Amino acid sequence: MLTISAEQIDHCLTHEGLVETLRAAFRAGAVQPVRHHHTIERAKGSVSTLLLMPAWSDFSAEEGDGHIGVKVVTVSPDNNAIGKPAVMGIYLLMDGKTGEPQALIDGQRLTLWRTACASALAASYLAREDASRLLVIGAGALAPHLVRAHRSQRPIRAVKIWNRTPDNARRVAETLRGEGLEAEVTQDLDAAVSWAHIVTSATLSTEPLVRGAALSPGTHVDLVGAFTPDMRESDDAALSRASVFVDTLAGATKEAGDIVQGLRSGALTQADIKADLYALTRGEKPGRQSGEEITLFKSVGAAIEDLAAGIAVYRALAG
Repeated sequence: MLTISAEQIDHCLTHEGLVETLRAAFRAGAVQPVRHHHTIERAKGSVSTLLLMPAWSDFSAEEGDGHIGVKVVTVSPDNNAIGKPAVMGIYLLMDGKTGEPQALIDGQRLTLWRTACASALAASYLAREDASRLLVIGAGALAPHLVRAHRSQRPIRAVKIWNRTPDNARRVAETLRGEGLEAEVTQDLDAAVSWAHIVTSATLSTEPLVRGAALSPGTHVDLVGAFTPDMRESDDAALSRASVFVDTLAGATKEAGDIVQGLRSGALTQADIKADLYALTRGEKPGRQSGEEITLFKSVGAAIEDLAAGIAVYRALAG
């Protein structure tokens, strides 16, 4: 069994390549039960979340033995105060026929790659072809990956970063400037939302950050955080103004706070959700229909993404 580090993942993946891997995976499909979601109460501080995300190849449709995979993830918001990432995890990849463990993969880095590339995959159908201005809300470990992934699909030249703690945003901006991008910190969130061609948000917020009133025609909104029903990154006005898309219907309508709360308030109905990534990648439903359309993609995270990324890493390193 291989033990695969974060550095090895970085070495063998590209954002453009992984976007295409995910595109092929959603077209082909896989078996992915709704993820297990457990709240871990603490006597002091914020609660933690334990996520278990299994998936396996569709053996009824696929030739060969395929693979089985499961990711174990914890989300601990208080980690930020002690300089540790909020998201920790590990991924176990197994042989689809024998169940033999094939690889134990750094789950935190795998999650960063697949999450960013799933957003970029959606943007390849939903963002304007000429989108060059990107706003990043949140300055965690995912932020630079989101920029790189979106940049693999659209001609991103200028980036603004907003974060509740400006110093963290400044560190992300410095990293991006080192990669040749025009990157700066902003503290006026509404103005930055209006400026952007693509708004990508990756936070643990429970209050809306992206206001529909601030969105300009033609904007694509990419919501990556708010992975529980109690979290939210966009308001009802954003949902009402936008054509709404999701990664997976089952996950988004049960777990994604933006979708769950929007359905509850009436700002959104099930019929308003235009398509998921399966339908988009298979050409069953259209993406963006005009240059003026506001599109919104809600990513809650799908086990098929981890499985596809894990297989890609394993194959690259197993020889």
